Amino acid sequence: MFKNLKQKWKVNGLQLALIICTFAIGGSLTGFTAKKIMNGLAIEHDWLWTIIYILLITIIWPLAVIVISVFFGQFHFFSGYVRRLGGKVGLVRSRKSVVDGPLTTNDSPLTHIAIFASGAGSNAQNIVDHFKNSASIKIDLVICNKPDAGVLEIARKENIPSIIIEKERFFSGDGYINELREKAIDLVVLAGFLWKIPDILVNAYRKRIINIHPALLPKYGGKGMYGSKVHEAVLSANEKESGITIHYVDEHYDNGDIILQVKCPVLEGDTPEILAYRIHALEHANYPVVIEELASKLKDFTT
Repeated sequence: MFKNLKQKWKVNGLQLALIICTFAIGGSLTGFTAKKIMNGLAIEHDWLWTIIYILLITIIWPLAVIVISVFFGQFHFFSGYVRRLGGKVGLVRSRKSVVDGPLTTNDSPLTHIAIFASGAGSNAQNIVDHFKNSASIKIDLVICNKPDAGVLEIARKENIPSIIIEKERFFSGDGYINELREKAIDLVVLAGFLWKIPDILVNAYRKRIINIHPALLPKYGGKGMYGSKVHEAVLSANEKESGITIHYVDEHYDNGDIILQVKCPVLEGDTPEILAYRIHALEHANYPVVIEELASKLKDFTT
């Protein structure tokens, strides 16, 4: 049973234990509070007492678990849980959960995008600039794993919310899915993000996470192959061409289905820096175009 709950809620063992504790204490607090109120009302008819008691339980329980969840560090989970529960009974407007698919509002004309980056953010800036005045695509979030990364300054300058993620929670916790859910993110775009995407996030956004790699995969991909290391390997192998690969992200490094490859020549006398310049030009020209095409397909699929 516990294994099924972990898979359903996309949580680890510790978080599941904290969630169960919150449910238990929240339920006890709900029953205790409702009985106290009923004793004060002194209602004589059993049928009326039962109806009012059920109504009180219905009202108090969401408030109780939300309050208790704060103390157990599970506010994000329960705020989403209560919202979805309210949507099912028609009390709040329903939104799709990223656990089951893309998180989009029903009537939003926008595709909401989160950019994951680890470095200076040249690709991120290019994407932001490309969609700055777009009527169909909005960059809603920048996620970074390095507190001193230049991409965070880009986010601040462009007034885009940003999150500096913590390694343990990213790989062993919820993968920051709740933060993506709060922003109704449809598409995750990796732009020089150096951490491997955890399975929990891949499963939540299957075929909705894309990456750009500075070589022609499957060559010169995999763990540790990024930046200048890729270009050095290409030159050392005396390759006659290189390029970029835009691909979906799966559970393995640089292994997802290829969306687009664009080639460029490797010229005599090229250094890693010169080749990188040529590759960056391909990235900046093609990545926003692919994002726009995928965003359009996503909206066609969800509307």
